[in-house]
Order: sequence, then C-alpha cells, then structure tokens
Amino acid sequence: MENYHDYMVRAMAADKQIRAFAITSKDLVEYAKNIHSLSHLATAALGRLLSAGLMMGDMLKSKDDLLTVQFMGDGPLKHILVTADFNGNVKGYVSNPAADLPLREDGHLDVGKGIGNGNLTVIRDFHMKEPYSSTIPLHSGEIADDLTYYYAQSEQIPTSVGLGVLVNPDGSVSCAGGFIVQLMPFTKQEVIDKLSDNLNDIPTVTEVLKEGKTPEDLLKIVLRGFDIEFTGTKDVCFHCGCEERKDNIIATVGKEELNEMIKEGKEVETSCAFCEKKYKFSVEDLIRIRDSLKD
Repeated sequence: MENYHDYMVRAMAADKQIRAFAITSKDLVEYAKNIHSLSHLATAALGRLLSAGLMMGDMLKSKDDLLTVQFMGDGPLKHILVTADFNGNVKGYVSNPAADLPLREDGHLDVGKGIGNGNLTVIRDFHMKEPYSSTIPLHSGEIADDLTYYYAQSEQIPTSVGLGVLVNPDGSVSCAGGFIVQLMPFTKQEVIDKLSDNLNDIPTVTEVLKEGKTPEDLLKIVLRGFDIEFTGTKDVCFHCGCEERKDNIIATVGKEELNEMIKEGKEVETSCAFCEKKYKFSVEDLIRIRDSLKD
C-alpha cells in the first residue's frame, strides 16, 4: 500500500468520562520485522508491544519523557523490550527473534505461550533522580491482557487494551494496530455498563484494520453510542537514534571489559540491539570511552 501511513489518534467520549487512543502501525512493524529478521511469532509479539508503547507514550507529559515496557518470560521469546517517547517515536527488540511455536487451535499465533510466565515492567523516565518503575507478575502472557491487568493493579485505572498484528503466510505484515480505552474516576455506572457491552461485542483489532479501517474508525466501533471528540493526531515511526549515543552501546560492557579489548589492540565491532546498526570502534575510541566512565 504505497500511501499507507502510520499514525495514532486520541479522543475523549461521554462528556470526558472516557479517554481513548488508537493506532495503525503496519509500516513500523514491517520495518521492525525486517531489521530484526523476526519469525511470525516474534513479529506478532513485538508488533503488539510497539503499538502499545506508542499509545502509552502519548500519555506522557513532556517531549523529553521516555517510557519503557518489558516482558520477561520463560517462553521461547524470552525478553521483549520497547521504548517510546511523547513524540511518536518507538524502538524495540525481542531477545530470541527466531522463536516459533505451533498455531493455537483457533489458528492464531500463540503469543501467550511464546512469552510464558514471568514479569511485566513499566518504567517512566521523567528525567528526575530515579525513573518511576512498576513490576507485576504476568497475568496471561497475552500482551493486551497483561497491560489491561497492569493498569488495574499498578495504577488503579480501569482500562481496556486491544492489540493486533496480522502476519501473512510469507511473513509480511498485513495490518497492525490497537486501542487503549480508560475510564476517568468520575465515570457514571451507565457509561461503564455501556462501554463494557461494546467491548464484549466488538470484532478483533485485525478484523477491523484488515478492511482498511482507520484508527478513528476503530474508536468509533469501540465507543459506539457515545459522543466522541477527537483531540489529537500524531505520526508514529520506528526510530532508534543510536547514532547520537553510539559510545553508550560499547560503554555498557564496563571498564574491566573495555580494558581487555584495549589490551587486544584490535578494532571492535558491535551492533545496536534496537536497530541492528553496526558500529566500529578503534583502540583510541575504546580508550576515550573507558576514560570517560566513572569508577
């Protein structure tokens, strides 16, 4: 689709008793699949979390704030990490990009089993002394379910998260996106009941998006029967930005390891976990980076 364009929208509904976000993310999920050489299963898992990360990033207050969401499980995918900002940029990786499993009985990719049992951590970096971090046990391994559970447990915000990635047999991405709907503290019971009925009755995210529907259409389905006010639209993309921080990639090994590399007297090549871009460091570079580190 030549003119396909990833973006997200935010909205209020029911006289500001509901706030909502929706996204279409096919292009950036396709990009992530290609740079990381992801299996079908890893594409679905990382794609869902990239979409969620962007919508959660849109809830940040400042353009300099950062959000990191990570799933650590005992399934074959092992570790999935996504970082997003307020500006519509996201990056992420899966520690085992080749992980695969048989399809579930309903024919869908088994992301829940791919992640398995473990923990979900959400970190918000507001550039204060310490980032705000919250960790909960995984509820099901299904990313949307676990994020819904996270908001209820850690933030006491009644929330519904819907995410989807449809992967074609050849591994390409047919569609990707999702929604997040949250209730404000003053929401009336009849609004809660009506929204609950809607959520029980809606098609899956991929069923909506594969028909060419937009994020606005998705929210109109989720919030059917409510007055909706769209309050913003934002372009989104997979963006790493490691060129500006490439020294940090090698610095993470620590002074001891850097000293060993310097002793060997050879150029070192390393790659960024988020975008697979490769960087070469001369011995002089390694000495400079080592000397810049605090003890």
